[in-house]
Amino acid sequence: MTRHLVEVLTFEGCPNAAQALRLTGEAAARLLPGCEIRGVRIESAEHARRAGFMGSPSIRIDGEDIEGRGGESPGLVCRIYGAAGGVPPLWMIEAAMLRAARPRHILFLCVANSARSQMAEGIARRLAPPDVMISSAGSSPSKVRPEAIAVLAEIGIDISGHRSKPVDEIDAGSVDAVITLCAEEVCPAYLGPALRVHWGLPDPAAAAGNEEERLAAFRRIRDELMQRLRLLFRRR
Repeated sequence: MTRHLVEVLTFEGCPNAAQALRLTGEAAARLLPGCEIRGVRIESAEHARRAGFMGSPSIRIDGEDIEGRGGESPGLVCRIYGAAGGVPPLWMIEAAMLRAARPRHILFLCVANSARSQMAEGIARRLAPPDVMISSAGSSPSKVRPEAIAVLAEIGIDISGHRSKPVDEIDAGSVDAVITLCAEEVCPAYLGPALRVHWGLPDPAAAAGNEEERLAAFRRIRDELMQRLRLLFRRR
C-alpha cells in the first residue's frame, strides 16, 4: 500500500496557513488514511526557488501541486485560489487526494439521478482514463432532464442514451469512491466500503424562469463540474 506524502508549504505569518493545514488534515484522514502530513516553512526567496514554492499556502501530494502549478517560483507571496481567495477550497484538496488514491470505479450520487449526477457522469467519462469506470445513480431515480442533455451537447458530450438508475443497481463491492452532489436534499446514504466526498451543488432542475434562464442554471453546474473533474482527472 502506497504511503502518500502530503505537504503544506507556507511562510511565517501567512494568515491562511492554519486553515489550509486543518482542511488538508481533515481531508487526508478520509481520503488518504495513513499518509504523512508535513508542514514546510519557506524561509527565504532562495528557499522558495529551490522548493518550487508557488505561494502561501501551497499543498502538494506526492510532490504534485494540487492545481498542477509549476515553473518559476514567485517568491514569498500569498497565493490566491480564484474566487475562494487565499485558502484552497475543500473540493480542490479532495480532488487532488482522490487523484492520488487512484480509484478504479467512481460513483456520482444524488436523489433523482436526473441532472447533477448525470452531467457529472457524462463529463467524467470524457475526462477519466480508460481504465477508470464511471457510474451515477440516485435514491429516487426519475428521468434524465432534457436540459442536462442539451447543455452537455453544447460541449460535445452526448448523454441522450443515459437513464436514471437506483443505487441498488450498482455493485457496491466494485465502487472505490463516491461523490455525492446534493445541496438542498438529504443525499442518499452509500453503504459500500468506498472513499466519500460531498460536493454539494444547487439543483439546476429547481431553477425558475423561462427556458433560457433554466438552461443557464444547468450551464453553471456543468461548468463547475467540469472545473472540478478536470482537476480530478488531470494527467500527470
